[in-house]
Amino acid sequence: MMIEQLETYPKNVLSLALIDNFSTEDEKLFEKLMEDKLAQGYEQVNVLIKLDELKVSNISVKAFFEDVIYLLRKYKRLGNLAVVAHSKVVKALVPIDNLFFERSSLNREERYFDVSQMAQALKFVGV
Repeated sequence: MMIEQLETYPKNVLSLALIDNFSTEDEKLFEKLMEDKLAQGYEQVNVLIKLDELKVSNISVKAFFEDVIYLLRKYKRLGNLAVVAHSKVVKALVPIDNLFFERSSLNREERYFDVSQMAQALKFVGV
């Protein structure tokens, strides 16, 4: 499985680790986690995604990242998105992707954080 929930927060925040290949089961799990948060009455759900570089290194980080962002864009009620990793490739992709993300979503932002900035990433998504 690719998605693991890192921690559960009593707010409109999902905190996930993304590992290995993306599967249909992973998409269903993400949809369930989003729906659970929305069912609690939140208008938007902020998401923190942590990429494990060691586990992701055997696949194309760019392809992996594009799949995940495509999935997230499908959710109109997605709020801010924090991408936590230790990767120059991902760091370069986030600002480019943010241009598209911003255009399609009012008052929502996507930001890259290095693993050493986890506290700032959590603050960005509202923890």
